[in-house]
Amino acid sequence: MRTADAVVAGEGQEAAALLEATRETVNPELRRAVGSLPGAMRRVAMYHFGWEREDGSPAEGGAGKAIRPALVLASAQALGVPRAAAGDAVRAAAAVELAHNFTLLHDDIIDRDVQRRGRPTAWTVFGMPDAILAGDAMMALAVRLLAEDPHPASAAASARLAACVVELCEGQQADCAFESRPYVSLDECLTMATAKTGALLGCACALGALYAGAGPEEVEAMDAFGREAGLAFQLIDDLIGIWGDPGHTGKPAGADLLARKKSLPVVAALTSGTEAGEELAALYAGSVKEDDVPRAARAVERAGGRDWAQAHAADRMGRAVQELSRAVPDLAAAGGLLALAEFVTRRTK
Repeated sequence: MRTADAVVAGEGQEAAALLEATRETVNPELRRAVGSLPGAMRRVAMYHFGWEREDGSPAEGGAGKAIRPALVLASAQALGVPRAAAGDAVRAAAAVELAHNFTLLHDDIIDRDVQRRGRPTAWTVFGMPDAILAGDAMMALAVRLLAEDPHPASAAASARLAACVVELCEGQQADCAFESRPYVSLDECLTMATAKTGALLGCACALGALYAGAGPEEVEAMDAFGREAGLAFQLIDDLIGIWGDPGHTGKPAGADLLARKKSLPVVAALTSGTEAGEELAALYAGSVKEDDVPRAARAVERAGGRDWAQAHAADRMGRAVQELSRAVPDLAAAGGLLALAEFVTRRTK
């Protein structure tokens, strides 16, 4: 009998194999799209994806984990598209990854983040205007990839991705607004996180369903699966933002606390009604310095924010599986999707 650790290890290996296969399949399409950009924007994009250094020379870095394009392809396969035919959804997968990286370029500027994937962010290297414009161009490329795709689902996919990006922007706007508000409720924070993170994962799964020829109910169920898994993903990401290893995350320890971000564990702590929550609120009322980060992290933990986030992530994954079963009653057919979902909610970096 396999132990729980063995099961998790097996799912991790399956997810890693899926992500690697996705990168091999989707990266050529991504490179072709990025290569079509005008020179200055192409240079920023190539650097951001990790394909070039600051001076334009080739780099050995990667273009991220490829979770979202993997969800597109795995969703199509879960709904009956053979692995060989899932390549028909490659443009859709690349479009989702371009849209995701459009948000990353802009988020780095909004949050004043100076590191991503272990090296300086694009805006710190090329300046804000060029980074913003490169992000805008990536979003336009995403729409163009779908507009030029002869697949019968491409028009519906394009409309869905456009609506998703509007929702993403709404989530980002709310996230920014929270920074200047003295009080943010946990429900507000969950709604924001669903829009900012869950929406695109849901869209990725929905696009895979569309390219599989699924009906409206199945498409919506796949979208709901991705949203729930996306919220679990964000909860884990917020935990990593406080307790992650800088050697793995590529960002300073406690970066979210230093920026006084009202992430989900933080808001859970601030609204806990505990003495530790009040201590954290006092820290957030001022300017959090590097020396304050360990104390703030301990306050979040003592107020229950860490435990709440971990438990809520597990709960959201349970909901995600329920939604998935509406579209794929035999969950054995959705092994790839489940492995990816397990991967993003058990990762530590």
